Amino acid sequence: MKRIMLTMLLAFLGMSAFAQSPDPVEWNFEVKLKSAGTYEVIATANVEKPWHLYSQNTGKGGPIPTKFTFKKNPLITVSGAVKETGKLEKVYDKNFKTDVLFYGGTVKFTQLITVKGKAKTNISGVVEYMVCDDSQCLPPTKKAFDLKLP
Repeated sequence: MKRIMLTMLLAFLGMSAFAQSPDPVEWNFEVKLKSAGTYEVIATANVEKPWHLYSQNTGKGGPIPTKFTFKKNPLITVSGAVKETGKLEKVYDKNFKTDVLFYGGTVKFTQLITVKGKAKTNISGVVEYMVCDDSQCLPPTKKAFDLKLP
C-alpha cells in the first residue's frame, strides 16, 4: 500500500512539474530622471530564444499585442505612447493568417511621465504580453510593476 501511495505521489509531482508554463521573458523595470519633474519609465524584456514577444502595434486579427496599463495617480501625467526600441521583425504568420510584428532578444519599452510639483510618489501598472515560438504560443501573461520615483 505504501509503495502504491509513493508511486502515485511521484507521478503526481512529475505531472505538475510538466504542467507549469515556462515564462521565457525576463522583465526589468526602472525609472530615469530626464529633467526636473520629468521621468522615463523603462521596461526591458529579455526574451529567450527561440521565443518572440509581440509589438504593441502588431494589428488586429493576430496575436495579443504587448500592452502597458498605468495605474491612475493624480500626481502623475503620462505623456504620449509607449515607445519600443529593439530589432522589430515583420513576418506573415500562417497560423494567424496575417502579418505580425515581433521582437526576439532584448526590447525596451519607454514611457515619458511628469510629476506635479516635488511630490514623492510611485508609478505602477501592468504589462500584458504574449510569446510564441515557431510551433506554439503561451497564453497571455500579465506582469505588475511598482516603481518609486527618485
